[in-house]
Amino acid sequence: MRMSDLVAQHIKDILEQQDGEAEIRRNELATTLGCVPSQINYVITSRFTPEQGYIVESRRGGGGYIRITRIKTTRSGAIMHIVNAIGNTLDKATAEVMIDNMLTQKMIDAPTARLIAAACGERAYLSVPQQYRDSLRAAVFKNMLLTLLDR
Repeated sequence: MRMSDLVAQHIKDILEQQDGEAEIRRNELATTLGCVPSQINYVITSRFTPEQGYIVESRRGGGGYIRITRIKTTRSGAIMHIVNAIGNTLDKATAEVMIDNMLTQKMIDAPTARLIAAACGERAYLSVPQQYRDSLRAAVFKNMLLTLLDR
């Protein structure tokens, strides 16, 4: 498992144990996990974003902390939040993270996650010119999510 995956999983475990809210000290977490503090920053900025259902607050200084809160909403509200966060383009890696987050939060089941992942994967867009792939992927992903609102 890569260090960034290990850090993300550790933070998710803390969120689960503390009912969706974690307050961490970057240096302490880095020492505990055996990585550099910048690795913690990278994971938080890339995997705990509003688009992925999190609010991140930080306070600098000696008593500084990073507070991560999982957004609590209805399934439909969470799906609409994701749809609105996507924008006009979506790369494959971001789509995968969003799908994994929806699966983890039980917004979708495993077969639905695999179906959406297949529709957003690179193989689905091989015949599309490179400059249009991310915008087409965003449109497909949004439309698939909107169909989930009817279920």
